[in-house]
Amino acid sequence: MSRDWSTVDDVVAKMSRVWQDGTLLRRHASGEPFESVAVPLRGPKPSEIGDRLDDVRRWVARLDEGRRGGARYDLEWGDIGGRHFGRNRVPCRAVVASWDQAWTLLGVAQDVAAFDRLLVGADNDAVREWALAHPHKALSLAADWPGVLAAYTWLDEHRDSGRYLREIDAPGVDTKFAERHRGVLAAMLGVSGTATGFVSGLGLHSKPEFIRLRVSPSLGLPAPLTELAVRVEELAAFDITPTTALVLENEITYLSVDVPPGGVVIWGKGFDVDRVGRLPWLVDTQVLYWGDIDTHGFAILDRLRAWLPHARSVLMDRETLMRHGDRWGVEERPATSRLARLTSDEEDVYTALVGDELGTRIRLEQERIEWSWVQTRLRG
Repeated sequence: MSRDWSTVDDVVAKMSRVWQDGTLLRRHASGEPFESVAVPLRGPKPSEIGDRLDDVRRWVARLDEGRRGGARYDLEWGDIGGRHFGRNRVPCRAVVASWDQAWTLLGVAQDVAAFDRLLVGADNDAVREWALAHPHKALSLAADWPGVLAAYTWLDEHRDSGRYLREIDAPGVDTKFAERHRGVLAAMLGVSGTATGFVSGLGLHSKPEFIRLRVSPSLGLPAPLTELAVRVEELAAFDITPTTALVLENEITYLSVDVPPGGVVIWGKGFDVDRVGRLPWLVDTQVLYWGDIDTHGFAILDRLRAWLPHARSVLMDRETLMRHGDRWGVEERPATSRLARLTSDEEDVYTALVGDELGTRIRLEQERIEWSWVQTRLRG
């Protein structure tokens, strides 16, 4: 037979595409009538009938056998031929005309029954809408579906309770189960699927965020305390008036620098610098920021200035960068965003880094800078 002639597999492939995108399950579960699917069949040309009559007969027989007596599809026939070989009736279209034919052709009757069972248990509109929108994802959760429903019910009933996710008390559900299915539950509940967004969107209590800082003895901490790790909201309410706050990206550098007289040193932890920026007592404090000289270091500085516009950078200048050329590294995924809060000098360095003017994806990590150079610049 010709490779150009349609086969039973071609009919299955056409229906599989409608199955895979969820259309068939969605329509079936919604109680819609089946819309017939007609698959045009490529067959022999009139000129091939005489020379390949046996091939044509085998092709017709296989398509007819593929019907399984009409359990999988029906065939529509047409006439081809002419005055040399007479008129011949051949299949021209395969038609899937019912849900039963579609399920039998695709071999998915058990999946359909399983999906029907899922929907029976989904007596909540939000859950049912999600399942209908994502039928194959719902099917993949069949084993965990009772737990998903229980978790949904508990979380929905405990919105704005201020409880921790660890306190979830639903049949067959624990914290790890809820976290494993967070994306699905978030979609059902209408909240963010990120770890923090999920908890905050439901009004649950999130794991506390801490800020580490080293404090000058003159600020009155009881001896022998020199360092604190404090919850963000508690530190925000702390009665402290430092003269200077030095915010650093790298932990070891944070531990190594001297605490400014009457000041504090704060570990900013990269993009966690938002926590620092929210501290109200820094509004009237001299804030110095020192991060890596790379595109992300400047992006973090720009982010800090969204909270504290008066923050100044230190050791992030072109002179420091050029002096340490033998210590440059490679930035794996450079940022390219426009940063609106940089000074002209900072913008100059950032633009050079983004544009690879000094080298390809170069970066100078703060822990690679000569310590004598650091001490001189920080004292200045």
